[in-house]
Parts: sequence; C-alpha cells; structure tokens
Amino acid sequence: MPKDFKLLMLGAMYENGGNTTHRFLDGHPQMFVYPFESQLGTRMVNDHLASVFPVKYRWPVFSLDATPAQDYYAIIDEECKVRARTSHVSKFRHMPFEFNDDERGKLFEKHVAHMGRSRAANMAAFFRATFEAWKDHAKTGREQVYVGYSPIVTVDADKMLSDFPRGHFLHVVRNPWSAFADTKKRPVPLPLKAYMLGWTLCQYHALMFREKFPDRMHIVRLEDLLENPHSALGVVCEKMGLERTDTLKTPTWNGKVLEEVYPWGTIRRATVEANRATAQELSKEESAEIRLLAEPYLAPLRYKDFLG
Repeated sequence: MPKDFKLLMLGAMYENGGNTTHRFLDGHPQMFVYPFESQLGTRMVNDHLASVFPVKYRWPVFSLDATPAQDYYAIIDEECKVRARTSHVSKFRHMPFEFNDDERGKLFEKHVAHMGRSRAANMAAFFRATFEAWKDHAKTGREQVYVGYSPIVTVDADKMLSDFPRGHFLHVVRNPWSAFADTKKRPVPLPLKAYMLGWTLCQYHALMFREKFPDRMHIVRLEDLLENPHSALGVVCEKMGLERTDTLKTPTWNGKVLEEVYPWGTIRRATVEANRATAQELSKEESAEIRLLAEPYLAPLRYKDFLG
C-alpha cells in the first residue's frame, strides 16, 4: 500500500548536482534508481510557484474525475517517454534501454486498481511499473527503496513526505557561483537574477522542510559529495536503514560506470577541482551580485568563505 512504499526523492536547483548525485546512487544494490530525471509533474499544477518553475518538475496534481489511464498519461516524464517512444531524438539514445511505455501504462493501471486511486497510489504505481517494464534493468534482487530525481521538486518535499510516511527526501545544493557559471553554458540561459530567485527558493524550502521533517529531510552539499561521495551519501543511506556500499564511490547508469555524468547533467567532470574552477569563470561583478542575492543562505550552507 502507498503508506508502506519506500521512496527516496532527490531535488536540486538546476546545475546543483542533482543528476550527479542520482548517478552516484545508481549502483546501490538496495535501490531501484530511476534511469533518467523522473519528471512526475502534470499540467494541472497551478499554484504560486507555477510561474517560476516548469510544472514537469513539480509533485503532481491529478484531476478528481480522471481514470487511472488518464492519470498515467498526465504524468509528463519527458526524458523517459522520449527515449522509449522516439529514441532517435533522445539524448540518451546511445544507452541500451529495453522498455515499452505502453506496457508500463498497463502495469500502472493494474497497480492502481489494486491500491485504489490517490496521488500517493499513482506515484507508487508509477515507480513500480517502471521497473517491471524495464526489461534489461540490472536487478540485484535486494532492492528495497525506489529512487527518483527531479530538479526543483524540493519546493514540494512536504507533499512527497506526507504522501509516503516511510519516504525520505534528499536535497542537493551547490555553491551558487559554480552553479550559475554552468547555467550560463546552456543555449538559452536564465538571467542571473532569475536563476538566483530559483536557487534561493530551493534553499529556503529545503531548510524549512528539514525543520519540519528532521528525520526524513536531508541536505547534502555537492562539494562534500565530490570530496567523498561514500561518506556524504553513506550517512543518508544509513539513516534509511540501508548499507553504506562501495558503489557510492562511482557514478553509474544501470550499473555501468560513467566516465562523465553528461548528458544526465551539465556537470561533465565531477571533481572538487573542476567545481572550484567553474566558479572562477564569472566576472567580479557577477560574483558580487550572486553573493548579495544568496547572502541569507551562505552561512547556513557553509558557503560564506567559498571564494576566499
């Protein structure tokens, strides 16, 4: 039943290392780790944050009068559906992926019929059906926890944690200078002030929800993960009752070692040195403005002296 479903959901502002963290967890023998970003939102999300963040990244809202089949197709899940249905245009087309989206939809309906229709039941059914439909997934037989990742879903962490009393949420934060410098490399990057509005909103919600759910809301700095992923992620695993395995030392996809995290994320070299070098790419004016906009969160997140 949904109340017993074990989900670890990851969230992070863009270019903050969410995809990188997701890949470091991928090889854990006790985890079903979603293959791509699990973009669980629907177009029915319509609140005060809908103008700031794309709805595909939000915790979903479902129509009261919909059927399970309609619920399934309302879930945007763009990266997985593109790879499954039009693989020739997917940025992941080079990776083997034996998966049929229509089959997953039927499995989803079957699970919802068993559990009863609700947001929590829909999400539990979605993750279960994904791994039942993924034929070449490298299962260990020891999996206990499902793991998803969506950018900025941290702003909805309270909804996820309320839906799943046995669930945990992991928020990943990166220093705002390196993060914005990587954002600037996108074809159409967010302006600095718009980017920092999103960054600060994510940190506000992460810190606030950690006060509300101290045992199940976790925050990991990308800088600490890059220095020692086995330690940074091992602490979270142990809080969930899972092993601190050596698989946490290496980013993988479906158990296969990745030389670089890209195209799962924009961070190509997941190293301490590359992260610091990226921050130095900004102008003095950009660095100063970021410090001003991020000021309330720099000390709580230990970034006050990051640039020296």
